[in-house]
Amino acid sequence: MSAPILSTPRLMLRQWLDSDLPAFAALNADPQVMRYFPAVLHRQESDALAARIRHRLDTAPFGLWAMQIDGVTDFAGFLGLSVPSFEASFMPCVEVGWRLARPYWKKGYASEGARAVLDYAFHTLNLPQIVAYTAAVNTPSITLMQRLGMHHCVSNDFAHPALPEGHPLRQHVLYRLTQADW
Repeated sequence: MSAPILSTPRLMLRQWLDSDLPAFAALNADPQVMRYFPAVLHRQESDALAARIRHRLDTAPFGLWAMQIDGVTDFAGFLGLSVPSFEASFMPCVEVGWRLARPYWKKGYASEGARAVLDYAFHTLNLPQIVAYTAAVNTPSITLMQRLGMHHCVSNDFAHPALPEGHPLRQHVLYRLTQADW
């Protein structure tokens, strides 16, 4: 089963197109967009990530959809659901996540898209809960998590295992939203 297209009044969350790859590479190479990640991605890394995302959307009922803003841009970034692959106290889980190019920040697109994704997760997929996590210093994403009604689970905050001891982004916070709270 492949993932469906999700729509909102301003957005279409869809499968990726080859034409999305240059804009995705530019987004991943932007130091401001990637400031809460260990490093920017080079074109080959960006294309490889897009290929994995596309494959997931082709073979599963959810994934990280390409975000298209009607009348504005064909590709603004991604938003969707994923299954993290590292070990942590809150695993297994399904995570909601996003990454948008700078011109589309602070316009409500991430919030609008995330609400559509959460609605799909809870009402179509019937998932019991969704988590979100980020570096403890990533105030913009934490603010969005709170705006979505997610609750900080302090007892599940963690040191990201992919980052070395002492790395400034290693400490992560975990937020959770249950189907009952949605």
